[in-house]
Amino acid sequence: MGDVIISDKYKIVIQREIRKQLGIKTSQKLKVVVKGRGINLVPKVPLSELKGFLKGMDTSGIREHEERL
Repeated sequence: MGDVIISDKYKIVIQREIRKQLGIKTSQKLKVVVKGRGINLVPKVPLSELKGFLKGMDTSGIREHEERL
């Protein structure tokens, strides 16, 4: 992973390779997730893009039928 520098206005720049790998575009929003003393930036994805992303997922063994509400 690369390093980032925080500007005097608390802005960061994500390196080109990382932006390309994650498909991050200009003006796209990122969700900040704080875990302990670390920060994760997660790209926000519109709900319309999530339609069908679990299609074909194997749900066997996740939980028993009697455990379902």
